[in-house]
Amino acid sequence: MINRLADLFPAMLLAASTALIVAPLIIRVLPSLGLVDLPGSAPHKQHLTPTPLAGGPILALSLTICYAALRLPINREVIGILVGSGLMVLWGIADDRLGLGPLRKLVGQLLATAVLVYFGVQVRILRIAWLDLLLTTLWIVGITNAFNFVDSMDGLALGLAGIAAAFFMLVTIDSAQPILAALSAVVFGATIGAYFFNAAPARMFLGDSGSQLLGFLLAAIGIAYTPASAGLPQGVTWFTPILVLGVPIFDMTLVVASRIRGRRPVYRANRDHTFHRLLAIGLDVTRSVLAMQLTAIMLGLVAFIALDANVLEANIMFGIIAMIGLALIGYVQRIDLAQAHTQTGE
Repeated sequence: MINRLADLFPAMLLAASTALIVAPLIIRVLPSLGLVDLPGSAPHKQHLTPTPLAGGPILALSLTICYAALRLPINREVIGILVGSGLMVLWGIADDRLGLGPLRKLVGQLLATAVLVYFGVQVRILRIAWLDLLLTTLWIVGITNAFNFVDSMDGLALGLAGIAAAFFMLVTIDSAQPILAALSAVVFGATIGAYFFNAAPARMFLGDSGSQLLGFLLAAIGIAYTPASAGLPQGVTWFTPILVLGVPIFDMTLVVASRIRGRRPVYRANRDHTFHRLLAIGLDVTRSVLAMQLTAIMLGLVAFIALDANVLEANIMFGIIAMIGLALIGYVQRIDLAQAHTQTGE
């Protein structure tokens, strides 16, 4: 029975240890299966040696072994999350191997979302069935792609996912959801183990299978998090998952806005992410990654602070952070526009 944080330590330890053990084997095998990222295969790719796309298999195997070995508690919602995650991994591996394209990738994300809804994991804020279903789909697909977008540098997406999983583990303990806390703990442990091989210089990349798996898992946990059962008002907690996942959300919003403004396809990769912009203002690679991960930690801390505030104070906190984020995106857009005018001589 999971009643406190210490009860989750075995799950975290086993998940991390499993990832550390299986990663070298998977990294060795995948190139022979064609799951490798070749240098120069796209303009934004800067790595110099072929690198296995091993994130999805490592994370999925770690989760599977951890649940099987420890016989962790499970319910219908977690079954749905795990089944949907399995579909997401398989679809991501196919994408890494074959290059499915944006529409086929979206089909896989929608199918995995349908699995979640079937098992009862969906938003129930608006109390209007079709609107809640639409919001569920937008959230799952959006966060899944946000982690796919933010995976722009060694260790960045895995670090952000680990931070988010850690905060979800804490808030689900606080909301008396031990089964969901166990899942968050396993995700946290797996990201720690995988991070060792993905930190710069990376021995493996997450690939679409890894980044989409992380985004899907964390988006689903964010929906399944229901603190009302612990007596916390929805007016205080509705934005907790948004803050915990705030950095990937910001990055995706910035990228989409920039590409629409520049009349470029949203799905076409480019060096226009938050990470690249931090490099452009003078931060080195390590500090750029750390800046984004430290921001994620601070947003998670604000989410926790808000839980002890009244409804008005909590929403004021969230509103201030949202306005800061939108102001930053607007500022970056003005810089992009000024640079474009300079380059064209206007």
